[in-house]
Amino acid sequence: MNKPTFLLGAYQTDFARAWSREGLDFSHMIEEAVRGALADAQLDASAIETIHVGNAMGEIYRGQGHMGPVVAQVIPELRGLPSSRHEGACASSSLAMLAATAEIEAGRYDVALVVGVEEEKNLPGAEASMVQNSAGWVGREDLDCRFMWPAVFGRVAKEYSEREDLDRRYLGRIAEINYANAKGNPRAQTRAWTIAEGAFAADDATNPEVEPGTRRMDCTHISDGAVAVVVVSERFAAEHAARTGQSLSAIPRIKGWGHRGAGIRFLDKLEGSRGERYLMPHLRQAITDAWGRAGLAGLDGLDGVETHDCFTSTEYLAIDHFGLAGAGQAWKAVEEGWIERDGKLPFNASGGLIGIGHPVGATGTRMVHDVMRQVTGTAGGCQIEGARTMQTLNIGGSCATVVSLVIGTGE
Repeated sequence: MNKPTFLLGAYQTDFARAWSREGLDFSHMIEEAVRGALADAQLDASAIETIHVGNAMGEIYRGQGHMGPVVAQVIPELRGLPSSRHEGACASSSLAMLAATAEIEAGRYDVALVVGVEEEKNLPGAEASMVQNSAGWVGREDLDCRFMWPAVFGRVAKEYSEREDLDRRYLGRIAEINYANAKGNPRAQTRAWTIAEGAFAADDATNPEVEPGTRRMDCTHISDGAVAVVVVSERFAAEHAARTGQSLSAIPRIKGWGHRGAGIRFLDKLEGSRGERYLMPHLRQAITDAWGRAGLAGLDGLDGVETHDCFTSTEYLAIDHFGLAGAGQAWKAVEEGWIERDGKLPFNASGGLIGIGHPVGATGTRMVHDVMRQVTGTAGGCQIEGARTMQTLNIGGSCATVVSLVIGTGE
């Protein structure tokens, strides 16, 4: 990465809102997020040169495809600009980020707007959950289940139980940490929720099983939301810093990235990793690719991680693949408190998907938004003390699409 890209501003809508109940829809989310990001970046809309939208399932949730031009529809000042829509299941807006940064690195543009958006609460909960089955290989996953993703990541939990005798209480603890972290996040879906005593235990009354290996509190939630991010070239960032009296080194930048993929069918990936150190070797590769491009030797250069936790087992998978503990010992990072906000390497200090919510197409940009807040010391009740360099890990489907970004301030 010899042409760094900078992150000038970002905005997240309140993930606790159900927009359809207010007579609104995804277009209103987009308008709020874009205007908020422009204000945060201290930019007029006229500065934007290209638009990238991440959205996974607009056609099914709202019957709406062709999402790129929707941005200019609701922000008339952006009409005439090129726009694209990117789809990679839960990693959709991370792919939009990669496309925007590639255009900037190529010198085509200096200022890009990236928007991640998904509306899900316009459908009943069970129906909304079933929509997300489209991120797997429809009709060919060969899983006997009602809800595919709880079943898929329940199998991940089962695999770890077989490989390293994982105790289920560590998954409950991951959920408990993320809900607690979300209390300090003013945009989190669960920030005001009251969690009953015993809710995280393996108890069929307080925490019933959704699919084998996955209980209710292991799951993230059906959510509405949009997040916009302004991405700029080094030249533009330097001019902006001089104009606003900032230091260029204080503006967050993407220091490294990793993007890997695998086949769409979950069981094939599971079988293909038999005998391997990692359950998803390509996921580990995406993490280390980002390290390499950022010039990091490993975890020692990181102050925290925002990772995909559509289920607690997904976060456990991430802890293992980041290598926070030795092989077969990812549980130790949970038991020792290493992933807590004041721990050795905090995971999801924001609350993660479980605490914040998971509007699928917006999750990648949401991670970027929260990392930007962390490395600039503006994360409020979620702040990791002294955070300067952090990493995201965004997963689409059953790890079929994986994107990781290293973001930090300084040189």
